[in-house]
Amino acid sequence: MQHRKSRQRERILEVLKETDSHPTADWVYKRLKEEIPGLSLGTVYRNLSVLMEQGQIKKLPFGSTFDRYDAKTDPHYHFVCEKCSKVEDIQLPLFKDIDEQVRKVSDFTVLSHKLEFFGICKECSNNCKSTNH
Repeated sequence: MQHRKSRQRERILEVLKETDSHPTADWVYKRLKEEIPGLSLGTVYRNLSVLMEQGQIKKLPFGSTFDRYDAKTDPHYHFVCEKCSKVEDIQLPLFKDIDEQVRKVSDFTVLSHKLEFFGICKECSNNCKSTNH
């Protein structure tokens, strides 16, 4: 489907590209609400869908109640903090040999894989240590 250019959509994409925080739709909405007074949360969701459809962003469904969005569309891994829900990119080369290993042990044709790491981020670990003293 062809979508005409939209200033709101362009700003949403710019905001996503300016952050490494993998924000929620609500975060994007709050970030732009003052700049674009007529903006609604529904408009943000619709534009996020269009940007995903165009391949300009990715949705990161980590099973939480809120999906997160990433303007970095090249394949990469993430770390998710189980305390504060922060999502960070992991700077690691892709494990391409996993695709081949799966192909060898199954009848599947692997098109891609997704790997996330879950644990506690440094800030939450430090907070736990400081409150336990």
